[in-house]
Amino acid sequence: MAKKTWIEKRDCKKSFEIKTIDKKFADIPEGSKMLIASPPIIDEYVRCIPCGSITESATMRNDLAVKYQADKTCPVTTGIFLRIVAEASFEELKTGKNIENVTPFWRIVDPKSKLATKLECGIEFIENQRKLESKEQ
Repeated sequence: MAKKTWIEKRDCKKSFEIKTIDKKFADIPEGSKMLIASPPIIDEYVRCIPCGSITESATMRNDLAVKYQADKTCPVTTGIFLRIVAEASFEELKTGKNIENVTPFWRIVDPKSKLATKLECGIEFIENQRKLESKEQ
C-alpha cells in the first residue's frame, strides 16, 4: 500500500477524543479531562491565526481545551498533528498552490522549536514568512 501524503493525513476523517487521565501526564494533572484533537481541528485553528500574528502552541492547546470542554489538550498529539498540518501546507506549496491559500503554519511553529528542525521547509522558510508578514502590517 502506498504511503499516505501529508495532505491525506491532514484531511483524515478523524474526530476528537476526550479522555480522563489516571496519572499526571506532561503539564496535565491526574484526573483531568484531556482533549486529543485531530489534524483537521489543528488545521482549522491555524487557518484562523491572523496574518502578522504569532500564536504559541500552548495558547492553541488552551483554546482548544476550552472549545471542546476539556481541562487540557494533549501536548504530544498536538505536536504530531501540527507537524502533519505544516508538512501538508508545504506539500501544497510545492504543487503550486498560492501561499495565501495554504494553512499558515509559520504563525504557530516556533523557528527555535524541535518541530521546526524536523519540517521539510526548514527553519529559514518559517523565519522568512514571519518577516514578510510583519512588514505587511
